[in-house]
Amino acid sequence: MQQRVRDFCARFGLRVPILQAPTAGACPPRLAIAVAEAGGMGANGVVLDRPELIGDWVERFRAGTTGPFQLNTWIPDAPVDDPGRQQAAEQFLARFGEAGEAGPPSPDFAEQCEAMLAARPTVVSSIMGLFADDYVERLHQAGIAWFACATNLADALAAQDAGADAVVAQGMEAGGHRGSFDPQAAEQTDVGLFALIPHLADRLRIPVIAAGGIADGRGVAAALTLGASAVQVGTALLRSPEAGIDDGWSAAMEGLSPERTVTTRAYTGRLGRTAPTPFVTAWTSDEAPLPAPYPVQRQLVGRWRRGGAAGLDRVNHWAGQSAALATTAPAGEIVTRMWTDARELLA
Repeated sequence: MQQRVRDFCARFGLRVPILQAPTAGACPPRLAIAVAEAGGMGANGVVLDRPELIGDWVERFRAGTTGPFQLNTWIPDAPVDDPGRQQAAEQFLARFGEAGEAGPPSPDFAEQCEAMLAARPTVVSSIMGLFADDYVERLHQAGIAWFACATNLADALAAQDAGADAVVAQGMEAGGHRGSFDPQAAEQTDVGLFALIPHLADRLRIPVIAAGGIADGRGVAAALTLGASAVQVGTALLRSPEAGIDDGWSAAMEGLSPERTVTTRAYTGRLGRTAPTPFVTAWTSDEAPLPAPYPVQRQLVGRWRRGGAAGLDRVNHWAGQSAALATTAPAGEIVTRMWTDARELLA
């Protein structure tokens, strides 16, 4: 185990085997810098970013540290033409108030991929599917590694066969979006992290990075013992001052027990784990429709937010099952403490 972890850290320029999760909208450069300066890997989720924003983020990150970082985006879902679901979602959202103006179109995936390649990060990572073969080849030619998120063995093997350098094994405990390749199967992809890690590690040739429910040294030590080469943490860092998330989101995580977190499609149309806010809970009522497919639901929620609708969360309140363990300590201290405590346990 120790050699496995050392090899992974040496390959990717880490002093500690802890990666920041690339949570879109909650990865300001100062947070990634703090994680990298503590010896881990910083990250940015760029699914909502245009190329110029990707380049600006990278420039600001590199101005603060020479540490490693990853850029992450989603593999686009196949378009779903379901005007009935969209109309039902619009009618339900109207209960919260008036809609605002329509927002800009989603960033172009191909342009995002080119911007990530041009930025030359340590890692480009994917969720919800696999990059095309030619793009993977171009990443590797540029010396950039590819990490692919997977929630089951079939998807992990597909990533390995497609040239992934590591698999991020996402357990069902994880906050934020579930990385299932098939969007309609997300509710059935319900494997806990500590069952998933050995299941993948015993069958893959490439390293496994554990993600989901890890927020202290105990979780790090357990994941590494079970076969992971590193861990990726998101919820554990969200309440740090460097993350700078919305006050209501931070407060929703305080003392939030694992069983109170919920999975929902209400924010975006893709399944994700969140705090049980009144807005999220409203979508579980008998009269609530199915949310519109991704990205239509995300765009609709954005419209109603721009309209200032009351009772609608100002931001998505993502929260993993480890939310109660998240602290308001500086991000660097959180990373350092996690690894210090894990090393003591592993010794």
